[in-house]
Amino acid sequence: MGLLQRAGKVGRKYVNPIKTAVGGLGTIFKILPMYLTNKEERVPKVAIGPFVTDTSVYQTAPASGLRVTWFGHSSTLIEIDGTRVLIDPVWDERASPVSWGGPKRFYAPTLRLEDLPEIDVVLISHDHYDHLGRKSVEQLAALQSDARWVTSLGVGELLRAFGVAAEKITELNWTESVAVGSLNLTALPARHFSGRSLSNRFETLWSSFVLKGTEHSVYYGADTGWWDGFAEIGADYGPFDLTLIEIGAFNEMWKDIHIGPDGAVKAFEAMNSGGFLMPIHWGLFDLALHGWRQPIERMYEVAAERGTALWSPQPGKPVEVVRGQQVRADWWRR
Repeated sequence: MGLLQRAGKVGRKYVNPIKTAVGGLGTIFKILPMYLTNKEERVPKVAIGPFVTDTSVYQTAPASGLRVTWFGHSSTLIEIDGTRVLIDPVWDERASPVSWGGPKRFYAPTLRLEDLPEIDVVLISHDHYDHLGRKSVEQLAALQSDARWVTSLGVGELLRAFGVAAEKITELNWTESVAVGSLNLTALPARHFSGRSLSNRFETLWSSFVLKGTEHSVYYGADTGWWDGFAEIGADYGPFDLTLIEIGAFNEMWKDIHIGPDGAVKAFEAMNSGGFLMPIHWGLFDLALHGWRQPIERMYEVAAERGTALWSPQPGKPVEVVRGQQVRADWWRR
């Protein structure tokens, strides 16, 4: 039997596709002194940005059929074969349950939610605060009333509480699919966890996703640690024109749930994806012990060693994905 199966549960809790260590209170107490004594530049000392999205670009369909706007971290607009998909939108000031504390954005949103073009699908991979921002969802529910919302099992309850109409929400288990117009979206396993507090971990599902249009295919890895299922994803659902894999918030203590730059390239190669590797989940929030530039610096080093085709644009800039044309914006070197 293959590794790509529907998610199972033990009691009320979903389980990962393979055995996975997720730290609890003990890990938090262990990490806290390291945060207090850490000398890395985890937050930019010099202000970065502002970055501004030229929204007039959206008035014309991409000639290539695939255009991407990366808004920072994992928030991304993908225009694929005539369908617009907004992934894990977090316009909130903080990736946190409170407005007065927690990881704060390094730079302002590149456009207002009011200035987004008409969205066909809002895709939410899981319920962590850096992927599901309450204020962002509340605004989008009002502004994009015709959009479909696609997410993992159990996350719909949060979306409904934040104002999304129940009939607009589709929850998927791993390997399940839904069609929105000509676009097919499939939820697949990821090695991570869920929960918006220590008391409700694993009670909703977390997923990666395949977006398959009429001409193009994109893989969104969301948050994940390394696991052997990457090869099967590539074999069963690839090749992909663009493969989005996280590179930030990594550390040896939680390598089971965050893959890091070296792991991202390993996963990309295991998937035999073709196309480009797009590094995400970095450069907007302080979520780890490493310097804020370290993920992309290491990503460039590994890509040079392995000959990896990278696609890494400037925040907020709509860029078409064109075969053979790598994108390596160096905005973070400022």
